[in-house]
Amino acid sequence: MKSSGTLALSIAARPGGLLAAKIALKHISVATTEGYAARPGGSQRLFLTEVEEAEQEKHMELTVEAFRDLKEGRKPAGPGARGLIEALQHVDAQLNEAARHDPKVLEDDRHLENLLSKLSKVLHVGAANFCWFRDPSKALCLKLAGTPSAKKPLVGMCDSARCPQATHHRSHRPVRLGQVTVIDTFVESPRVAKGEKKRLLPERDRALRVVAEIDAASPAA
Repeated sequence: MKSSGTLALSIAARPGGLLAAKIALKHISVATTEGYAARPGGSQRLFLTEVEEAEQEKHMELTVEAFRDLKEGRKPAGPGARGLIEALQHVDAQLNEAARHDPKVLEDDRHLENLLSKLSKVLHVGAANFCWFRDPSKALCLKLAGTPSAKKPLVGMCDSARCPQATHHRSHRPVRLGQVTVIDTFVESPRVAKGEKKRLLPERDRALRVVAEIDAASPAA
């Protein structure tokens, strides 16, 4: 059975279908049906477009930040660090080559963003890591889920300590330390079963290892 959203899309695809969808589904709100139908001007679609644009801008900002961090000696950590460093160094080489002909490009943020655009488009932001989804066949989450040909990573399933496309940065350090604090609270609680405490300890150790790797790769100023 089709959901109302799928049905609206199917009906709206026909000639005059947007009005038919509104009548068939008895929508009081025009905005709701227009959103389901993904028509230009649909309120929900406009909202989703705004979210996607904001996300793209943020991803570019984070990619530029990773580039500038590397230039200043603050390297990423994690299994995907080497691949990211190589990609950023390639962009740096392109920038320096362009500067040979026009030194002003070194001060041109737009030129740098153009060089980083391909990389920023594959960035997916996790709660405590970045996923640079350049090669789906290498994504650990897709292997675990049995969906190696998926177009996007399953960020909620990310094991960033093992995935070859995951990186950790200084911005993730407080998150990892917070994880350790939460685990310590559970481990010290008499209400938590011993078996659960035993299960949590490896997670605590893993979080501390990530923090140590971040500190080693990106010393505090």
